[in-house]
Parts: sequence; C-alpha cells; structure tokens
Amino acid sequence: MTPSLYEVDLYAWSQQQVALLQAEEWDKIDWRHITEEIDALGASQRNELRSRLKVLILHLLKWHFQPERQSKSWLASIDEQRSSIEDLLEDNPSLRRLLEESVTIAYPRAVRDALKQTGLSRPTFPAACPYTVAQILDDDFHPTEESIQ
Repeated sequence: MTPSLYEVDLYAWSQQQVALLQAEEWDKIDWRHITEEIDALGASQRNELRSRLKVLILHLLKWHFQPERQSKSWLASIDEQRSSIEDLLEDNPSLRRLLEESVTIAYPRAVRDALKQTGLSRPTFPAACPYTVAQILDDDFHPTEESIQ
C-alpha cells in the first residue's frame, strides 16, 4: 500500500489541507487526520503549560530550600518561565482553567528533578505544592520559609 502524503510529508499535507479548506472542497479533505492534528495541537499547548510550570516550580523549590545557593541564574529561569507562561496564557486563555490541575501534575515532577539536582532528601519537600497558583505566577514572589502555606 502506498503511504499517504500525511505519512510521508506532514508539512506538504498540511498545506494541501489548507488549500482544500480555502477552496471549500469538503469531499477531498482528510478529516480523520485533521481531527487528530487539531487534538494534538491542543494537547501540545496543555503540555507546554505543564512543562513550564514544572521548571518554574523546580526553581522556586530550589530557591526556597537552598537559600544559600540562590543565584541570578535561578532568578533568570524563574522570570523566563513566568514570562513564557504569561505569553502562553495570553495566546490560549482557556488554559487558565487548567492551572490548578497543571500545578498538581507538575509539582511531583518538579520535586523529582529537585531531588536529583539538589541532593536534598525527599522529606525536605512538602507532599503537595506549597505555593498557590497566584504565588507561582507572581513576578514579585520568591519563596521563603514564611511564605509556605
């Protein structure tokens, strides 16, 4: 069986589908793959949010639990992730409703990475994320012992 354009060249397939949509040639459109690609696009945006939250929370944890090692590099990473999350939420406002869930998913992953990067023991880190979504996204928030919930 000859592979379809979708299987051989995704970019060429996408351009073909755009042309067919613009020409309103509904009977020639590859609806199954278009549906899959639109679904994957949404999942990609959700996954980017979770990934950026994981990195942000990781650096907040390191900042919080290793105050003696705080650095401009950590601040830069914190600022970069916050800015990227802000951009992502501006472009995809419906992702805001997934913030709590995404923090819940990202937190254990951030702890896992923090354990590897810091050498601290598991009991150092709270079982649940000690920061609120508002704190995580607040440009002026840098955790201290007093700021833990």
